[in-house]
This record gives sequence, structure tokens and C-alpha cells, in this order.
Amino acid sequence: MDDKTHGERHTNRASRSDGKPDIPGQIVLVFQGGGALGAYQAGVYQALHDAQVEPHWVIGTSIGAVNGAIIAGNMPENRMARLTQFWDGVACHGVAATSWLPGLENWLRDLATVTHGVPSFFTPQLACWAGIHAHVRPDQAAFYSTGPLRETLSSLVDFDFLNQKATRLTVGTVNVQSGRMRYFSNRDAPMDVEHVMASAAFPPGFPSVQLEGESYWDGGIYSNTPLEAVLDDRPRRDSVIFSVQLWPSRGPQPESILQVMSRQRDIQYSSRAESHLDRQKQIHRLRHVIRELEQYIPEERRSAPEVRELLAWGCGTTMQVLELDAPAFDNDDLNRDIDFSSSSIRRRWLAGHEDTARLLKLAPWRATLDPMEGISVFRMAGAEGQKGQK
Repeated sequence: MDDKTHGERHTNRASRSDGKPDIPGQIVLVFQGGGALGAYQAGVYQALHDAQVEPHWVIGTSIGAVNGAIIAGNMPENRMARLTQFWDGVACHGVAATSWLPGLENWLRDLATVTHGVPSFFTPQLACWAGIHAHVRPDQAAFYSTGPLRETLSSLVDFDFLNQKATRLTVGTVNVQSGRMRYFSNRDAPMDVEHVMASAAFPPGFPSVQLEGESYWDGGIYSNTPLEAVLDDRPRRDSVIFSVQLWPSRGPQPESILQVMSRQRDIQYSSRAESHLDRQKQIHRLRHVIRELEQYIPEERRSAPEVRELLAWGCGTTMQVLELDAPAFDNDDLNRDIDFSSSSIRRRWLAGHEDTARLLKLAPWRATLDPMEGISVFRMAGAEGQKGQK
């Protein structure tokens, strides 16, 4: 940024832990998509890194996949420098507007992004602006080229290191032809820059990406909160999941058309995260019930193949979901996800760092869980630090 790097600003903060927190099980980061709002995720990671907490698994969609690839695709000692380099590279210095024209600065900033793009991320494809009915190749059927992002990721992510599987990475995509969600993971097969590009291919702005002979778009248009990838994973493991929400599922009653449009986007991109969690809690409780039923089956019957197969559906794992909700700021507008101004990026990064530092001090993973409940949810919302058990 224009003063010091994010890492330099926060390394010596009092919130840094002197020792590694006693977090049980695997540590998972779940990152939503949300364009420029993803600076909050970088702040979340920095607070964890400052506290010597490194994830075992990062799952992301869109900008969450980009942040996730930079984290998982570098050794821990290099991650902060690479994240800072990415966000410094996409930061734009806007035009200052006079106070007597409220909203003008935002309008000028948005206009500059729409017409010129972000040099290290995306640039306009003028031919597509001239004729949206023209038949073109799939990689050209978009308003912007993401060639700059490909170069940026290639320079910031060590894919050889990523494919050593020191940290698991999963990115969410949707198949253009079938409309089905698909997750790609370095646990299952080697990954390269195209997998991350596919997860960030948000239409119609960005073109689809070819993987294994098929076209893929940003998974956020299907499910922007890839939490189900953790909760449905097999084999299941006890996990503490930092689920970072960039779009609020709850919000005030809109009082203008502009507020209606903004609230509609919040609801759309929060991707029914709460209803998904409620459903997963039901499923996980059934798994625990099956586990408990085993003790009521005579021992001589437990060894029967058909009984063993049924009992395999049970488990005793616990999933502790710690929700971090990115705050809304007073000057946020409908297009806040393309607000790549350096001041906004700094503010969101700092909010993510401060929220996560507070969460680590609270250590909600130490709470006693009901043995019949497989999933607990702790929500810490926004910069105000509202928190609670769900």
C-alpha cells in the first residue's frame, strides 16, 4: 500500500499470541467469493498467522479461491508477503470528490473500474462491449479478459509446492453445460493455475475456463459458501472451521430502490449459509445417533457385513464452525465488491485482522459440546464484535 505493508503494520500488535492456541482437530478456512471484499479474508488469515495458527485445509470460491491458492501454494513463512503483494497489486488510488457531492467519489471509482478494469486482475475486451450477440470462442465470451490474473497467480502461487499437499486446497466451480457444482482439490489430483482461474470465472464479466475438456465458471453462481465441502468430506475428521462471510445473510429493511438492490445481492451471495448449516446439523446429529445405536446391537450381530455397512454411516466427529462476518461500512454502495480503492482494501484487511484476533482470544472451541450434536456454530459479527452461540 501507500505507507507500510499490511504485515509490517500488524506484526507487533498486542493481539498476537505468545504461543500457539490449543485448537483441536484440523483447522479449516472457508472463504466466500466477493471480489474486493476478499481483503477481509486476507486480514483473517494474517491474524491466524500472527498467532501461529496455520490451516490444514483452505476452501474457497472466486476471490476466496485466489486467497486460498496464495495461502496453500506457499510455505508459511512466505504467505503474508505473497498476500500483501497480490492486494497491493490490485489496489487502485481513486479520485477524491468534494464533500458537497456525496456519492461522486464512489461513482467515479466504479466507472474507472468498469471502463479500465484492474491492471493485474482483469482488463476490458472491447470487441465484446461492441456486440453482445456476436458468436465468439468460450474464452472470449466475456466483457473482460482475465489474462492479467493468470500472470499474477503464476507469479504468486508455487504450484509445485501446492501439489506436495502440505496444505489442502479446494476450489469451487460450476460446470457450464451441466450446471452442477464441482470441487477440485489437490488431495485428489494435481492442480494448476487453470483450476483457480475457473473458480474465479464469474460470468458475464469473466470468461469460462476449460478443465478436462469442459467449461467451468465461478462456483459462486451456484453456491458461494462452500462450507458443505467440509461437512460432507470423507473420511470425516474433528474440525474447527473458520467460515468467513463477506455477504451478510441478515440485514435491515431496505428503504430505497438502491437499498433493495444491495440487499438482494447480500441474500443472493450469502448462499443460504444458515439454512445449509441447519440441514447439516440435522444430518450430523443422525450420524451421532447411529453411533449410539451400535451399543444396543448384540455383539454377535455387529460383525455381520450388512450391519457393519449400516453402522459405517455413524460417526463421533465434531465440527465447530466459527463464523466471521465482514462488516459493512458507511460509504459502501451497491458495487462495493469492485471497490478496489487502496483505502477500502486497508480498512477491510484491518477489520478482518481485528475480528479474528478477538475471536482467538475468546477461544470458543473450548466450549463443552453436547455429545449428541455433531456441529456447533459460534458467530462473531462485524467490527462491533457481536458474538453468540447458535
